Amino acid sequence: LGRKLFYDRRLSLNNTMSCAMCHIPEQGFTNNEMATAVGIEGRTVRRNAPTIYNVGYATRLFHDGRESTLEQQVWGPLLAKNEMGNPSIGFVIDKIRAIPDYKQLFLRAFDREPTMQSVGEALATYQRTLVSANSAFDRWYFGNQPTALEKEAIRGFYIFKNKGGCTKCHTLNANNALLTDNQLHNTGLGYKDTMGIQTPTQSLSVMPGLVLEIDKKMIESVSEVKPSDLGSYEITNDPKDRWKYKTPSLRNIALTAPYMHNGTLSTLADVIDFYNDGGIVNDNLDPLINPLDLDAGEKKSLVLFLESLTGDNVTELVNDALSIPTGNVE
Repeated sequence: LGRKLFYDRRLSLNNTMSCAMCHIPEQGFTNNEMATAVGIEGRTVRRNAPTIYNVGYATRLFHDGRESTLEQQVWGPLLAKNEMGNPSIGFVIDKIRAIPDYKQLFLRAFDREPTMQSVGEALATYQRTLVSANSAFDRWYFGNQPTALEKEAIRGFYIFKNKGGCTKCHTLNANNALLTDNQLHNTGLGYKDTMGIQTPTQSLSVMPGLVLEIDKKMIESVSEVKPSDLGSYEITNDPKDRWKYKTPSLRNIALTAPYMHNGTLSTLADVIDFYNDGGIVNDNLDPLINPLDLDAGEKKSLVLFLESLTGDNVTELVNDALSIPTGNVE
């Protein structure tokens, strides 16, 4: 039931957007083609669509960590005016109740018609099935299979763990490796966006022979300039939380470009360069972030390690997702 809801465009205000149109299965359950998401009628969303692989293990949800359970989180996109655009919870419930094919499904699963609780539970339950692990790294590190990981990727792991100090935020231990501390950190990227530091321009051909240099933010925004983003400060109103965002898991990270809360880093190499430089200096920069002094060979090894974190059942999960009808607009 939750799987059907997740891929159904009828859950949006104008029957055009499903959850899966930002969390695209074959693109790592994110969107590889957009730095930040786009909702109904091309409305701009400020932040990158995060992957939902292994989201059932997350204790903080959304980039600013404002929700703690998937059952609650699912209502954020459904009600956001620039995402799925519904005006109220009741509007969504009434709409689902009016779709004939859902009546029996809800009765079978919950022994009652759709409610706010059961819709949240169904969507959350499907997302908790998107568990993808048993990567090459897992087979080497936890499964004691010496040949499961290439030597250069093994070198990258020790750079990740030791010289890079990446495990301070992307945690692992002897028994498990979620590769996130589920905490919030300021890397400086949000500060850079808000303060307009070194805002890049991009050449845009508007007609033959006429090329304009346009603020890149204008090009990346589909319908409007994205407003300033102050991170978890917008939730807590604590100045110390300015430009703090949740540490993402690194599992399946090779599938989920572009990276960071605003999607401004296109490749894993770009991310490593960013951290190698020590982030963007600001008053609230997390003290765990410092220049790494990695050379070119170490950076390459680190990329190979990150690429080894892709789960072995990705194709199975994607094929399952693609087997679901997307909902007939009536």
